[in-house]
Amino acid sequence: MAKKSKRIQEQLKQFDRQTQYSPKEALEIVKNMASAKFDETVELAVKLGVNPKHADQQLRGAVVLPHGTGKSVKVLVFAKGEKAAEAEKAGADYVGDADLIEKIQGGWLDFDVAVATPDMMGAVGKLGRILGPKGLMPNPKTGTVTMDVARAVKEIKAGKIEYRTERAGIVHVPIGKVSFAVEQLLENFMTVIETLIKVKPAAAKGQYLRSVTVSSTMGPGVKINPARAMALDRE
Repeated sequence: MAKKSKRIQEQLKQFDRQTQYSPKEALEIVKNMASAKFDETVELAVKLGVNPKHADQQLRGAVVLPHGTGKSVKVLVFAKGEKAAEAEKAGADYVGDADLIEKIQGGWLDFDVAVATPDMMGAVGKLGRILGPKGLMPNPKTGTVTMDVARAVKEIKAGKIEYRTERAGIVHVPIGKVSFAVEQLLENFMTVIETLIKVKPAAAKGQYLRSVTVSSTMGPGVKINPARAMALDRE
C-alpha cells in the first residue's frame, strides 16, 4: 500500500471518510482542506445506476454552471462567412475552416472546446481520430454542432461544461474552484445534479444516484449522501 504524504494525512483528520455528508457540508470540508499553492479545481464524481453498455443508458450532454468553472476556456470555431464573423464577435479565440483543419492535422491542439456549423462537419470529420480521443470533437448532443455559433461561444465562455457517462457509469465534472464561495459551489453542484436527474434514462432501474463524491485537485474525496443530493438538499 502506498504511503500517504503528511499533507494527505492531515487532510484525512479533518473529516470521517465513511460519513455521507450533506452537499453543503461536503463542499465546506473540501474548501477547508485545500492546501495547494494554486487554486485547485473542485470536482464532482457521480456513480449512476445505469449500464453504459446499452446505448439508451449512455448519458451525454452539456450544462451551463451559474457561476462558471473559474477556468479561462479557449474556444475554436469551424465556420465560414457570416457565421465565422458571428463567432469572432462573440469572443471565439480561433475561427476558420480549411486552414484550422490543416493546422490541427499538423499537431496543433491549443484549444479547450471546438464548435462547428453543420455544413463544416463533413470536413471536420477528417479530424475524428485526432479530436475524438481527446474529447474535442464537436457533437450535436453537447450543443457544439450548431448554426447559433455566437450563443455556443458565449455559453462556453460563461461556464458551459460537458458531461458523459464513463464505462463504469460514472459522470465526472468540474464544478468550480476552491476560491469560490461555498454557496457558489453549491449552486453549481445542484445545477449538475438537477440536470442528471432530468436526463435519467427510462431503462435505469433501482437507485439512480449510487454514490456522490466531491474533491479538490490535490485532496481526498468527501462522500455526499445520495438521497440528500437527489432531493436537492441545500443544507
